[in-house]
Amino acid sequence: MEIAIIAHDGKKPEMVSFLMKHRVALNNNNINLIATGTTGKFVEQAGLKVMKCLSGPLGGDAQIAARVVEGKTNMVFFFRDPMGKHPHEPDVNMLLRLCDVHNIPLATNPATAEMLLDHLK
Repeated sequence: MEIAIIAHDGKKPEMVSFLMKHRVALNNNNINLIATGTTGKFVEQAGLKVMKCLSGPLGGDAQIAARVVEGKTNMVFFFRDPMGKHPHEPDVNMLLRLCDVHNIPLATNPATAEMLLDHLK
């Protein structure tokens, strides 16, 4: 199972904290993590294994969207900053739309991500 991990800059610490809190469940369920580049660096620095794409503004969101379309990614955890402006917003919207089109569960906050992980138990 593959879970894509993306977090806007102000949400990266929250994502790392969430993943560390659930690292046992992630390991027990044999989950592979894939992330946009900068988020992936934060995750690696916390000691978790992750495959990194490009950073979001450089096309990482689009790379993950392609994996959603190809059926490689089973869930997306995208901790978004709903109050900020982001230069790659069109890519973000594309990813959200493709998750809907391909019926891929998408969590945009820790509460929803936790519910998705609980479903795996």
